[in-house]
Formats: sequence, C-alpha cells, structure tokens
Amino acid sequence: MYRARDQVENERWLAELQQAADRLELATEARSRATDLFLSTVSEWDDPSERDADSRLAVVAASLYAGALIEGDQRSQSEVADAAGVARLTVQQRWKDLLDEAGLEPPSW
Repeated sequence: MYRARDQVENERWLAELQQAADRLELATEARSRATDLFLSTVSEWDDPSERDADSRLAVVAASLYAGALIEGDQRSQSEVADAAGVARLTVQQRWKDLLDEAGLEPPSW
C-alpha cells in the first residue's frame, strides 16, 4: 500500500508513466494498475532521492508492462520499453520482481 504523499513526491514519474501509457494507447484499467504498482513499489523506498532517474524510469516501464498484463491489455516488452525510453532487457529483468514486491504472483508460463 502507498501513501498519498508518495503521489505528490513522484509527480514527475507518474507523468512519465502517463505519457508512456498514452504512446501505448493503454486502457484506463491498465493505466490505473500500472500507477498502483509503481506507487506500491516506490513507497518502500526510504528516500525518494535514493534511486536515480534511470532506476525510476525502469520501474515506470516495468509497472506499465505488468499493469497491462494484469488487466489483459498486453503489450510486448519491446513496445513498452520503446514507449518508456528504456531497453527491452530492463523491462524483462524488472517486471516479475515488481509484481513480487507488490505481493502479486507472476504468471508461470
């Protein structure tokens, strides 16, 4: 669970998430799920400045991929990576851990 303060402290990253979601033309449910995943993960960081911009952008991309996957609005890892401005490998390496941190179980396929 995240705090309301997390939303305020991460406005920049939530805007990045929404811009990438626009490029992907994600449905509202997938956007909402991605936002929840991002904020649930970021709330565990003690200090917002502890992680650099690349790390936060990687979490944005992983959140988008996982959120879309959960809501059935799937996009490829490459599409999400391009929309978020990260490498496909970044999405591949981060999304399962992100689900785990959020208390969700990744698919076993």
